[in-house]
Amino acid sequence: MVRIRVLVVDDHRIFAESLAAALAAEPDVDVSAAGSGPAALRSLERAAAEGRRYDVLLVDADLGGSVPGIRPAVSVQEVGEDGLVDGISLVAGVRSGQPHVRTVVLAEKDDPRRAALALQAGASGWVAKDCSLSRLLTVIRGVLRDETHLPPALLTGVLRELTAARKHRTESERLVESLTPREREVLRCMVAGLGRKAVAERLFLSPHTVRTHMQNVLGKLGVHSTLAAVALARRAGVGPVDLGPAGRIGVEESSSA
Repeated sequence: MVRIRVLVVDDHRIFAESLAAALAAEPDVDVSAAGSGPAALRSLERAAAEGRRYDVLLVDADLGGSVPGIRPAVSVQEVGEDGLVDGISLVAGVRSGQPHVRTVVLAEKDDPRRAALALQAGASGWVAKDCSLSRLLTVIRGVLRDETHLPPALLTGVLRELTAARKHRTESERLVESLTPREREVLRCMVAGLGRKAVAERLFLSPHTVRTHMQNVLGKLGVHSTLAAVALARRAGVGPVDLGPAGRIGVEESSSA
């Protein structure tokens, strides 16, 4: 019999342990529980290192009590013992680090916007916490067949959210395409969180030149702050610059800045 390894991640211990116990009663399910995002990430990495990877992650949508949204993927090394990783960020982190693991978000209530965010982050399902055990098992087995599971009442709202997000992304991509190659490189540095001085050192430019480039980036993107520029860049799929040693590209292009 092929056994399904499940990890329940919920900071409400009674709920997590009760759900784990119910799932463990199934003859083909092995289940463990974690009380936080960092603990879940450690469990995933430890299991992978021992050759007994988890198959499905059941994640509390309200894990950590943070504001919903997709943040950069988080690794174990970047989170302290008491650090918080919200549910949707955990989904994104697992998708990035262990893409074979299927994630299902457990929610107190249906929320089309958050369900859409979860799917964009890599979740395979969104399930109400008060659903029946048989329904949850159907979802678990379904996502392992690469199915996506949503409550029927959420489908219209989620599709609307995903369509709006796609349109927003298209507009953001058009604005980013209006930047020069150098301005796009500066934008990637901004996405990485580098300040003006650090950008200047990395790209072998003067702080004054970097300031001009940053002003041009904000103007072309139609925003008034670095935070807004970074948010738009992420919607357009612009990632951060590699924070390793500056490559030859910065030296070669410096004369044309």
